[in-house]
Amino acid sequence: MKFKHLFLSLILTAVCGSAPVFAGGDGEFDAVSHTADGNYLDFSPAGLLELPRIFLVKDANGSYGVEFYSSTGNALVSGNYAVSEAETTKKVETESHDTGTHALDPHHYLHADIVATHATLVVDFSPTRHLVFMIIVAILVCIVFISLANRYKKGVGRTSAPHGLFQNMFETLVLFVRDDVARPNLGKNADKYMPYLLSCFFLILFANLFGLIPFSGTATANITTTAVLAIFTFLITQKAGTKDYWMHIFWPPGIPIWMKPILIPIEILGIFTKPFALAVRLFANMTAGHLVILNFIGLIFLFNVKFGSVAAYGVAPLGVFMAFFINMIEIMVAFIQAYVFTMLSALFIGIAAEEHHHDEAHAH
Repeated sequence: MKFKHLFLSLILTAVCGSAPVFAGGDGEFDAVSHTADGNYLDFSPAGLLELPRIFLVKDANGSYGVEFYSSTGNALVSGNYAVSEAETTKKVETESHDTGTHALDPHHYLHADIVATHATLVVDFSPTRHLVFMIIVAILVCIVFISLANRYKKGVGRTSAPHGLFQNMFETLVLFVRDDVARPNLGKNADKYMPYLLSCFFLILFANLFGLIPFSGTATANITTTAVLAIFTFLITQKAGTKDYWMHIFWPPGIPIWMKPILIPIEILGIFTKPFALAVRLFANMTAGHLVILNFIGLIFLFNVKFGSVAAYGVAPLGVFMAFFINMIEIMVAFIQAYVFTMLSALFIGIAAEEHHHDEAHAH
């Protein structure tokens, strides 16, 4: 019975989670728009919640100022901002079944570029959907681990065995990161970098899992989020670098001198390709998974538009089943990608912090 309830709830999650990807009355499918970032929260079909807009602008006199608007719509109504000309041809129309006429989608501007008409727009500080959910995830991680820390301060888990499913589950994950990720790659330096590795693992894991909740957003499906995490790994790696690490880059030992000018640029390039690969791998995997789920659900609406309701009902079981199947895989991918990012971060830091011993006598 419990499995039956779980199965039904997951199917409902797949269907509800796909709801925001379709335009109002014309059945238009827009999976990319749903997975992309935006200055709004999408609770379709209930509606959209616009986020505040904050702009740093420079006026004609060269003075800088900050402008705040409660929504994108209010920024446009003020007359100080407008939809860019390049976007005017992309307005979405929805059909009114009552009058047979076409009305402009009141939220079309949320998918368009906004430009300032009264000054020069320097920086757009406006919060986005992914930023909102990343903040929520960060707060959730803090709440969880502050709660766990308080338990350990009281001796639960130190002087006595961990108590309850909550503490045991997270202790298992912490020990996994320590024993299977940090220590094999960092050795004696494992404890030094454990706080960073744990922060990476659980922040990414929570963000990945949070993105599977209907009407939410996956912050790790945004390249800026993964890039920031990769930059932290890059900075810590360079800070941990020993004399031997830098020698391997700028004067690789153990190879003929004539080959060093060829390898040095490659080694320098490798410093930057590692964090780049970290950022792109996490971003691409999380984005691709959601697109696959949304497009399987989209088959139902596509068949409805192209072949009619009978065909849509016929393909619905297959679409829902495949979406459910990919959703199960996505749960596994959420853990795998958190593990891969953390493991590679530990590996890169460990390589930089390792002491090497080479015999230069073999360099000739």
